[in-house]
Amino acid sequence: MSGIFKWRGKMIKIGYMGPKGTFSHEATLKYIKGKESEYALYEYSTIADVILAVENNLVDEAVAPIENSLEGAVNITLDTLAMDANIKIKDEIVLGIKQNLLVKSGTRPDEIECIISHPQPIGQCIKYIHLKYPNATVRFSDSTTAAAQEVAGCNGRIAAIGSMIAAKIYGLEVLEEGIQDSNNNMTRFAVISHTDSARTGNDKTSIVFSTEDKPGSLYRILDIFNLWDINMTRIESRPAKNELGRYIFFIDILGHKDDEDLKNALTMVGRKTSFMKFLGSYPVFVDREDI
Repeated sequence: MSGIFKWRGKMIKIGYMGPKGTFSHEATLKYIKGKESEYALYEYSTIADVILAVENNLVDEAVAPIENSLEGAVNITLDTLAMDANIKIKDEIVLGIKQNLLVKSGTRPDEIECIISHPQPIGQCIKYIHLKYPNATVRFSDSTTAAAQEVAGCNGRIAAIGSMIAAKIYGLEVLEEGIQDSNNNMTRFAVISHTDSARTGNDKTSIVFSTEDKPGSLYRILDIFNLWDINMTRIESRPAKNELGRYIFFIDILGHKDDEDLKNALTMVGRKTSFMKFLGSYPVFVDREDI
């Protein structure tokens, strides 16, 4: 357990992929900020462990990455929700991913001989590294947090790429902010629970389904949403894992399961698919900090 955050109301156990200082940790803190409940935070080592902790009633809710604007879908999240757990998405958080160069306090740029981080942020900052530190050795770590921990205990010649929250937790200096090669780096996190959310009037619904192995099957399913004038915002395909060449499809659509049109559309989709699983209705994310 990584901390208890006290507000008024019921204690809620919430899991995230740790350790402290990851972007999942940051997204979790963003989600619980200002809520009227008391939260106890629990760290897990993998995304699947986080989601299954809800399935197995070890925590009440969990925060898991589901989509990145540069890398696409987080497949382990989709697969676990579709095949390994019977739980719902109750909310979403969108986090701007800002990578930073973290060093031990007092380290100068000309002293940096090695840059370490998880492979994903290294890839997101590769142009910056080649431009600013062409002679530095690049080394991968298990996580951005592990990289920050190593820098905190080093001789000052190593820099890490990681989050601002990691810098605060491990007492590091931010040598340069926003070093990612693209400023359009956003990650969408799903809040997982046993129940989804009540209708707000600005909602999104997620489902997963498979079709019959016949020509035009997917088109006929998608045309149902067109028939009911329902906006589909995302579609992802994943192998069904039970037969080569068979796929399941994840769809996000605007609206709530209790909206009459969407209710009718989902009923029709259920009749036309070989498998359909409702993954939840939840509020469309609005970043209150930007309002």
